[in-house]
Amino acid sequence: MAQNKIIKYNKLELFLNSANNGDIPNLIFIHGEQYLLKQAQNLISSFLLGKNRDKFTLETLEGGSVTMGEIMEQVSTFSFFLSRKIVLVKNIPLFQTSAKGGEIIFSQSELDHFMDFIEKGIPENHFLILTTNSADKRKKVFKAISKIALIIDCQVATGSRKVDIDEQRAVFQAVAQKILSKENKILDPAAFICLVDLTGFDLELFSRNLEKLIIYAGSNPNITKTDVNAVIIRDKTDPIFNLTNALMEKNGKKSIFYFNSLLNKGFHLLQLLKALENQIRKLILVKSCTGEISRHKPVNIKQMNFNAFKLNTLPRIVEYDKITRQNYLESEQYFKNQDSKKKSKQNDLLLAPNPKNAYPVFIIFQKAENFSGRELSQALIFLSDVDYKMKSSSFEAKTALENFIINICSKKGFTYAQKN
Repeated sequence: MAQNKIIKYNKLELFLNSANNGDIPNLIFIHGEQYLLKQAQNLISSFLLGKNRDKFTLETLEGGSVTMGEIMEQVSTFSFFLSRKIVLVKNIPLFQTSAKGGEIIFSQSELDHFMDFIEKGIPENHFLILTTNSADKRKKVFKAISKIALIIDCQVATGSRKVDIDEQRAVFQAVAQKILSKENKILDPAAFICLVDLTGFDLELFSRNLEKLIIYAGSNPNITKTDVNAVIIRDKTDPIFNLTNALMEKNGKKSIFYFNSLLNKGFHLLQLLKALENQIRKLILVKSCTGEISRHKPVNIKQMNFNAFKLNTLPRIVEYDKITRQNYLESEQYFKNQDSKKKSKQNDLLLAPNPKNAYPVFIIFQKAENFSGRELSQALIFLSDVDYKMKSSSFEAKTALENFIINICSKKGFTYAQKN
């Protein structure tokens, strides 16, 4: 067996460029920052698969949903048709001592069994890749892994010392360079600083925001600070945005993570309920607009690029907003004598209040396509019921909202009113 190695994430590509299959142990352990971890995982998987992908089988398991016995069985099982095998276990809970949300954790006896298993050796031509965000190097299981595995360290300093900030900035620059070079784009120094400041140390979010800016820039090779201010808003200053954005993407796992993270930071359940309710209302308005502007000339927003949206669809949305504004002003005029102090909220009803900043409009119209109008109306009824119960009785709102998030993010869609 090849001698174990510890490689920093930024040296992995260089190592693989000069490595042979025999240089890679049968056990690979990747730990650290999530974005860098995914990049390392993809690099090592691609290297092992190589050109002979039809001779390899790749099995992916999700940590927390499989037992240790199932992992070892999967690694040990031989295929009738293929001689080589990779088993990837993402987010394996090797160092967790308590379960969250019904996740499976490993007992000490299971960990002991696993350590015996890897010490005896993984079958030839079989590879086990384990990934986790955090690793406790003091634990016996880590020491056992480190004797055998190729360890890829994706950790980045998270402190506020100058040396930590310098390391973080270097990581941001490397990630930016890799993404920008593929599209022949340049990010101005002032734009880079602004983007980092708005994003905070979240490489997943940073990379997504950079991809938004590339689309927004179109044929322009330079991305400026003005572009950043036009497109990237709220991500750092409004943490609830992370929750509502994950919900619109129908990403249940991220939505639950941000929901619980916000609660842990001191947000009240009622705040989160109202945030979800406001987002659902906005999506209903978007679906209503899409239906109206598609009545005479159908539009496929899901498959549309930003430039086509800006050129063809945005003017129709602006026209729709004009009608909405006119209807609102007429109703306000009718009721003004009854409530002269009522504040105007017409901007809440407008879908493109600033047509010059079109990209956020494009994003919400695309993400609204993840939902049917029916499930959105069902969701609004449910959230209204939760609101009433929270204010009128003893009610386990946290569990109800977690179940709501899981159900509305599921492929089967959300139903409620018929059953209630």
